[in-house]
Amino acid sequence: MQATPFLKPVAPAPLAIRLTGRMVDWVVILIGAVMATMVFFNVCLHLFHRDLAWVTEFGELLMVWVTFLGGACAAQRGAHMTITEFIDKLTPPKRRWADAAVQAACLVMLAVLVHYGWSLVNANWGNQLTVLQWPMAFQYMGMAVGCMLMAFFVAWDLWQTLRGVPRETRYPPSE
Repeated sequence: MQATPFLKPVAPAPLAIRLTGRMVDWVVILIGAVMATMVFFNVCLHLFHRDLAWVTEFGELLMVWVTFLGGACAAQRGAHMTITEFIDKLTPPKRRWADAAVQAACLVMLAVLVHYGWSLVNANWGNQLTVLQWPMAFQYMGMAVGCMLMAFFVAWDLWQTLRGVPRETRYPPSE
């Protein structure tokens, strides 16, 4: 798949996975641009002893979303931090099963986070953000949605691992 100047390439995948990945990538870029613009504008206002209170609260909400969506971007590229000193010493068949075990454990943890994330969302529709007066559930939703997307990409990687696709093929090196 051809990369844009902003995005690291990803390995070939079914259309649904590619489209979901690109959508998440561009949403993260958009949120980052909005956050940078808002903060810059608010800093400029400070020169005139002014402040927009909603910028801080909206920035916090966007920070939650960009953090978890960024985690999904990393998951689709296999870019989360790993310590591989032991796993790299395994033979390819054993390495495949070790990779699958790690991905399965990650899926279990992500399922827990998704479950509790949606519980937080459901429990916070009645609570409001102080300045914006929006339901606090929107802020917590970033965790639930981001973890669901991470699980989507991790499940795809687990499927490929179980099919015997080597890591070098699943995650092409940067150019």
